[in-house]
Amino acid sequence: MNMIEFKDVNKIYPNGTRALHDISFSVESGEFVFVIGESGAGKSTIVKLLTCEERPSHGSVILGGQEVTELPDKYVPFLRRKIGMIFQDFRLIPSRTVAENVAYAMEVTGASPKEIKRRVPLVLSVVGLKNKADVYPAQLSGGEGQRVGIARALVNNPRLILADEPTGNLDPVNGEAIMALLERINRNGTTIIACTHDQNLVNKMQKRVLQLEKGRITRDEYCGNYYCASTDREVTSIEHSSASVSDFEADETEAFAEFSESTPPSTERINLLDSLAQDSENRRKRYSSLNRTEEMKEILKKIDERVKQREAMRRQDEVLSSHEAQDSSEGNKIEPGEFFK
Repeated sequence: MNMIEFKDVNKIYPNGTRALHDISFSVESGEFVFVIGESGAGKSTIVKLLTCEERPSHGSVILGGQEVTELPDKYVPFLRRKIGMIFQDFRLIPSRTVAENVAYAMEVTGASPKEIKRRVPLVLSVVGLKNKADVYPAQLSGGEGQRVGIARALVNNPRLILADEPTGNLDPVNGEAIMALLERINRNGTTIIACTHDQNLVNKMQKRVLQLEKGRITRDEYCGNYYCASTDREVTSIEHSSASVSDFEADETEAFAEFSESTPPSTERINLLDSLAQDSENRRKRYSSLNRTEEMKEILKKIDERVKQREAMRRQDEVLSSHEAQDSSEGNKIEPGEFFK
């Protein structure tokens, strides 16, 4: 089953720049695809079209069997929550700890505190950061920061992860470790699209390579290298290598197995639009419930204020009554011999 389909897609920006020229390709569910090309080749535009940050000028973009080209704007945030995003610059919230950064990705989907408390430590173990939960982003190395980014992308168990230059700010050793982690995630059934300039990692991974030049697809090769080895190479199915580009620690492997068991890949084909509509309705109900709670708080607050006002008025009346009684008593007091004047 195809996870992604581009059909005769063109993208022309308002300034006249033609980013994509009639490109067509498909990505099957569970594939790992490198999108390569020079700056300005159209790699980022493909990512933006998949997340509906941009809309195509012509053609169709289909995700999970659903045409997203004309997806209503109200559903776009819910679509993005179903896609794991990994950025070159990590994009962590500096005022939040590692665990809080990962938890935030679950909070925006409306996950329960109980579920967040269960899954965050588990996914941090998967990326080898179980001892960094209470550390802030400024205290992390580059490799650790990117692992937090992967944990955040992974925590909601997305069927698709888009990685935009995930190793761009990392040294070769950390870059290999990050790609090893993504490969392990891919083997669990998650589709991964990685835009990169890292020739060494592309050559080592031997995955499918989709090359762009000036907005056109010039090469679509399985088990490919960064540079084409031959012009007449036959297209073959992807063969998963027997070993990752970097070894995992034993505890990370155990954590990954536990995480995989707790979130098994779904084999049921779910209509994406129906799923987005359900997410939207759940959010409406959640906020409606919160609004009702806030309304009740306001009502109770007003009732409490009225009770206090009435109590203050009652006390004031008692004080006035007491003064009046005292004045009346003093006014009726008869001095000795008053009647004999």
